[in-house]
Amino acid sequence: MYYLIESTLQTCSVQECHGGKHPYVAVLSPSAWAAERETFEMGIDMEPELQEIHTTKAEVNYDSVTGTLSIPDRDNIAGEARQFAFALDEKGIVFIDPADTVTGILNRIAVTKKWRMPSLERFIYDFLEQIIHEDSRLLENYEKKLDIIDCDIDHGKDADLEGLSDIRNDLRDLRTHYSQLIELAQEFEENENNFFKAENLRFFRLFSSRVSRLHDMVNSLLDYTGQIRDTYQSRLDVKQNRIMTVLTIVTTIFMPLTLIVGWYGMNFRYMPELESVWGYPAVILLSLLIVIGSLIFFKRKKWL
Repeated sequence: MYYLIESTLQTCSVQECHGGKHPYVAVLSPSAWAAERETFEMGIDMEPELQEIHTTKAEVNYDSVTGTLSIPDRDNIAGEARQFAFALDEKGIVFIDPADTVTGILNRIAVTKKWRMPSLERFIYDFLEQIIHEDSRLLENYEKKLDIIDCDIDHGKDADLEGLSDIRNDLRDLRTHYSQLIELAQEFEENENNFFKAENLRFFRLFSSRVSRLHDMVNSLLDYTGQIRDTYQSRLDVKQNRIMTVLTIVTTIFMPLTLIVGWYGMNFRYMPELESVWGYPAVILLSLLIVIGSLIFFKRKKWL
């Protein structure tokens, strides 16, 4: 697919793409890129990685910029990322996409964007903005999920620790993604090959600022997950302390009774209590007094 950056993104032929009247956008498969690479006349000395794309980055060539984008699936952050490569110079940008990720983004741009002063820089800004345009809502949803987990803990319910761990892992992946996007925008803003007009570098600063805010939101949510885990652990510690307190009280109450059992279980021959009519009732009464007295003592000490 070939496009021209006019007042809107317009599809075009190969000839119009190479005509030079407007900046172009091309979307090619890896095999098509290998076949048509030379027709774009880019000074590429570092071929973009196509086999194993793991990160979002840009590399400055002699007379071009190449790089890769790895975009986490917003519906499944932990799943397989959407990955493609790109190469650009002052005339336009080529996306090397083994799937249809770029085509979907370009279709949304064609429908929703209309430019008063079209430029390659503005297109790149809008393209990158499409990657993150729903992320504020995504992070808000994560915050709501964390609020629910936190509320459950406050009400003494069992916390969804597995869900909390999944959210934490997703946020870490997003933080890495945003860090890489910031570095990409800064690489474009540096404009080492002077492909971009100086007055249009503001688009890259604007994008970098927006991603930085998302990065800060992710850091705040990660801190929130840590606070929730600490709160849950504190509640567990309190619950365990209560259990230990009850066990200690029970043990303390029955220690004297154990002593009495051991004492009268010796069955020495000359133990007058064994032959007394009141011996058995007296031991029962003494045991009850010990239990009741201990309970009253612990109650006054507010240990019960």
